[in-house]
Amino acid sequence: MTIHQSPEAFGYDAFLRAHQSKEVLRFITCGSVDDGKSTLIGRLLHDTKQIFDDQVTALQRDSRKHGTQGGEVDLALLVDGLQAEREQGITIDVAYRFFSTDKRSFIVADTPGHEQYTRNMATGASTADVAVILVDARQGLTRQTRRHALLVSLLGIHRVALAINKMDLVGWSQNRFDEIVAGFQAFAAPLNFTEVRAIPLSAKNGDNVVLPGAAAPWYTDVPLLRYLEEVPVKSEERAAAFRLPVQWVNRPNSDFRGFSGLIASGSVAPGDRVTVAPSGKSSTVARIFTADGDLPRAHEGQSVTLVLTDEIDASRGAVIATADALPTLTDRLDVRLFWAAESELTAGAELWAKVGTQVVNARVGAVHRRIDPETGQAGATDRLAVNDIGDVTLQLDRQIAVDPYLENRDTGSLILIDRETTDTAALGLVQASAAPAGTEAAPVATAAAPEPARGGGLLAGIKRLFGG
Repeated sequence: MTIHQSPEAFGYDAFLRAHQSKEVLRFITCGSVDDGKSTLIGRLLHDTKQIFDDQVTALQRDSRKHGTQGGEVDLALLVDGLQAEREQGITIDVAYRFFSTDKRSFIVADTPGHEQYTRNMATGASTADVAVILVDARQGLTRQTRRHALLVSLLGIHRVALAINKMDLVGWSQNRFDEIVAGFQAFAAPLNFTEVRAIPLSAKNGDNVVLPGAAAPWYTDVPLLRYLEEVPVKSEERAAAFRLPVQWVNRPNSDFRGFSGLIASGSVAPGDRVTVAPSGKSSTVARIFTADGDLPRAHEGQSVTLVLTDEIDASRGAVIATADALPTLTDRLDVRLFWAAESELTAGAELWAKVGTQVVNARVGAVHRRIDPETGQAGATDRLAVNDIGDVTLQLDRQIAVDPYLENRDTGSLILIDRETTDTAALGLVQASAAPAGTEAAPVATAAAPEPARGGGLLAGIKRLFGG
């Protein structure tokens, strides 16, 4: 077994400097059960020399006990860390791994293939830029393959690498590869993907994962890693308007008052005119303060404190936005929900909705439709069961600032929280405001919402942990 170089070999400082300025690409692996998602990630980690010596030793030991590759090292065990996953040989929870090359750094989410863990897959996809959808060359497209492709589309991922795995088990047949690609393209045609790049590979052997595979001379395109290094994601996205959900008011003394938070989208510079929602008060940015000193401009993904020229009343949950492109203020929302609770959701249900950095009371005004996760077709319904995807109207107890999810994935997403258990009940994507604020409706019963941990919640928790 090759001994892999670790950061200690040349110093942590040099290691961090070499990687801190790189662009970060987030991607997920998804698909049906046993398509080889965990093995693929293990292969990426192994062949890019991201495994330390002690991990190699532990992997050899664990492969003898839990491995599914006979006497060979089982790379899937690098990702499947839960005891239940190792015992059953499946992925249950979302596993995140970090690796880096000379061109980019990557955060990869290995998502489960079983239908009952669809909600976990949606969690992993919620922050991803690219989806790697795996297909077992022997099985072809399955029900879960189509299900995951639809979910990826609904969650706003526009680029897909169709990784047709286990090609070594079908003799690297070009006819079989072309057949699967044609079937997927026909299914995905209405999903409006920007790109679907099909790659034949063997995660077990490593062909066309990091290095080109000699077994398929008919394939002349790049291996998977090269695609991930070069895929132009950020540069093609429409520039989103500036949004900073206020995390807390920074007031160390009477001479300083600033609004701290993570920039969700866009950029800001001193002199820019901004408006605080929902109050509607406007001011000008005087300083962009950070622990490392003031910045001339701050961008999406940076945590900063904005100091304004005017004394404006704002607190946690407010959204500071560019003055000429404001978010929508509303107390009623049309939302597409990924329902995760075991109990059914019906009209009248009362929950907490966590939107950005604030928690509000929400009542389900109506359940309109359920989306078939295999076909994408909508059917009328009045309830949602666990793992269902559906469209509902939420009535809130106050106005909030939001954007449609297709315009801004941060200010257009929310989670619903069960009031009794405080468990996450659903992930929601804002479609539009359901009615002008002030429309007559039954009042929403209020309940004291717990103060969430800073940056808490499904989407924000993931982004806090992995730097988004």
